[in-house]
Amino acid sequence: MPEIVLSTLTAKFIHAAFGLRYLMANLGELRPRACIMEFDINQKPLEIVEALLVGEPRIIGLGIYIWNVALTTEVVSILKRLRPDIILILGGPEVSFENEGMEIVQLANHVITGEADLKFAQVCREYLAGTPPAEKIIGAELPDLAQLRLPYDLYDDRDVAHRIIYVEASRGCPFTCEFCLSSLDVPVRQFPIDALLRSLEELLDRGVNQFKFVDRTFNLNLNFSRAILEFFLERLRSGLFLHFEMIPDRLPGGLRELVAKFPPGALQFEVGIQSFNEEVCELIKRRQNVEKLTDNFRFLREHTGVHIHADLIVGLPGESLESFARGFDQLILLRPQEIQVGILKRLRGTPIVRHDTRWLMVYSGHPPYELLRNKLLDFATMQRLRRFARYWDLLGNSGNFVETTPLLWHAGGSPFWNFMGLSDWIFSTTGRKHGIALTDLAELIFRYLTAELKQDQSLAAQALWNDYRRGGRSDMPVFLRPFFSESEASTRGTTNSAIPKRQARHLSAKMNPPGDVASA
Repeated sequence: MPEIVLSTLTAKFIHAAFGLRYLMANLGELRPRACIMEFDINQKPLEIVEALLVGEPRIIGLGIYIWNVALTTEVVSILKRLRPDIILILGGPEVSFENEGMEIVQLANHVITGEADLKFAQVCREYLAGTPPAEKIIGAELPDLAQLRLPYDLYDDRDVAHRIIYVEASRGCPFTCEFCLSSLDVPVRQFPIDALLRSLEELLDRGVNQFKFVDRTFNLNLNFSRAILEFFLERLRSGLFLHFEMIPDRLPGGLRELVAKFPPGALQFEVGIQSFNEEVCELIKRRQNVEKLTDNFRFLREHTGVHIHADLIVGLPGESLESFARGFDQLILLRPQEIQVGILKRLRGTPIVRHDTRWLMVYSGHPPYELLRNKLLDFATMQRLRRFARYWDLLGNSGNFVETTPLLWHAGGSPFWNFMGLSDWIFSTTGRKHGIALTDLAELIFRYLTAELKQDQSLAAQALWNDYRRGGRSDMPVFLRPFFSESEASTRGTTNSAIPKRQARHLSAKMNPPGDVASA
């Protein structure tokens, strides 16, 4: 049985543990003596421990992240009670910074901070040779990416068939945004392009159609990003879906030409806006050109089929509720398919803490360390904004209500404040943020539009029925039936099943537009 077990708890089964595969790929001669065991945070600690101990390993390496640190601490505690002789080695962002006093660090034998691709193998060799390292906290030097063995052969057939396939072309970030761990990750380094493209070719040959690039700034090196896009264009096929995280104000003509050649639904760009308030951006050392990013958004929406996932952060120091509302409305006008409204997190190691005193920043002491209140946003307001973010994800981002949502500001006014009205009303009516069935949510929206906003019932019903069918459904909800004939009520919708469902619903809405949201 393997002497070395590489393990972590992912947020969901579909998220393959990319970091573990890098560690395994670079174990060298120890690779035959190791295995990967993946779990997720929905599993019970005792069951995880039982599985880990079956092969009686000597060394267990665990990846620690913000979403799994609490549960993994329990797993580590049980492991040490049962088998104190097992060597536990931790790594990952949650234990790489400010780790003094962390229970999980105290329980473990060692913590490797930074990029442990090569360092983990070195520590394992030392232990198996009987010369263990003396220090508990072991800093990993930045590896030369050209010397790393790529891990893509470690995606097995189950991964290819059922899970997100993560890939990366580069590591690091040139920006210094104080809320982000990537601000500590400099310089930006690229993997050798020829080796990367060979690996991508092998994944395509195995049937992989959906690739999620984890690069923080995919379009930073234009020659590199062009090479990758050209590679996929030459191998374009039905169902191909590529996710990239992009710098919002960097999309020159050469890159635009390539992007425009991809069919609708093939590309998704995750674009971090975070704030449109220039004073806030300067305060947190975030650099972006709003004029250029605005032009890039318009180009992408008007001349390409790119699915845009844009990010805004609630609670940044200096950002009032009114300022955030203006930023949200400004982003609505740019018409991204999704707006991720995220709550500011106080990640370990990030310099955002320098604003704690001036802006009275108060964060939760438990993962994910979200902001509870600050000088401009009290706790009650933050709770309203948390509900806003949740309901917006259910309505605005899911693709289930792309035609209905704009009706909230159909008569004019601020999209943010109009949606906040719906958010407050749903919570006061149901008392819930989770566990609301799709048909129940549709009926709630209908009630709000027609009873609270006094909108035409037939117009609201038609929009909701169009949205409901967008996912290929035909079971008309009972509350809509009085507005349609029997034949209309049995009509099944269609969706593009070759790409992810969420994106497919937005894509079908683009083919049958409800009207220009930007006119609000």
